[in-house]
Amino acid sequence: MDSLSIVIPAYNEANRLPASLNAVLAYAEGRFPWCEVIVVDDGSTDNTVETVKALGDARVRLLRNPGNRGKGYAVRHGMLAATGDWRLFTDADLSAPIEELGRLFAEAKRAGAAVAIGSRAIDRRLISIRQSWVRETAGRIFNLAMRVMTGLGFQDTQCGFKLFTADAAQRIFKRQLLDGFGFDVEDLYIAKKLGIKVVEVPVRWAHAEGTKVGLASGLKAFFDPLRIRWNNLKGLYNSEIG
Repeated sequence: MDSLSIVIPAYNEANRLPASLNAVLAYAEGRFPWCEVIVVDDGSTDNTVETVKALGDARVRLLRNPGNRGKGYAVRHGMLAATGDWRLFTDADLSAPIEELGRLFAEAKRAGAAVAIGSRAIDRRLISIRQSWVRETAGRIFNLAMRVMTGLGFQDTQCGFKLFTADAAQRIFKRQLLDGFGFDVEDLYIAKKLGIKVVEVPVRWAHAEGTKVGLASGLKAFFDPLRIRWNNLKGLYNSEIG
């Protein structure tokens, strides 16, 4: 059985992290010969760092960004520091339950894919708590714009539950340029450019209150597909960064 790294980007998540980390560790116990959980603190102003340290579990690593750099920066930081054969990143609120990792593994191995992404759009019956009508509508408009601008055919790029092989993670995240919420689209665009097979998998999902995506960040994400196309035209994805 393969080893696993689970990356959790965290910004002011002191209240949610204890329950989420306990759930993740309990799920991994006995299922993987070796598992690490990497919490990447993105410049939190609450007790996120102290909460992780207080857990005192050797399986949990804490990384700290140089200030509040964005979710994309945090995920890239964690995925490139990870050492598992497979690397999952998941949101701190576990909107997609950690048990859904089994779906990603099964479909990735069945399809021979190096990347498996959780999707809320393929089977919306799996959504137990929905977002507001405004957020759902904005998400659908974003997906349509993303498809037109990038040529990607995924129904849901923004679900924060994605699994990569170690090789795919290294090749993709070493080319990622965006630090904000558009990084998911960028990573999938890079995967397509590199010929890395990606499979989209329906997962259970429940909206959790306390989203960190503000109006300004959401609007900025709408321009990210254009930035991605421009970066590609300039050849910025042709080689690894740093």
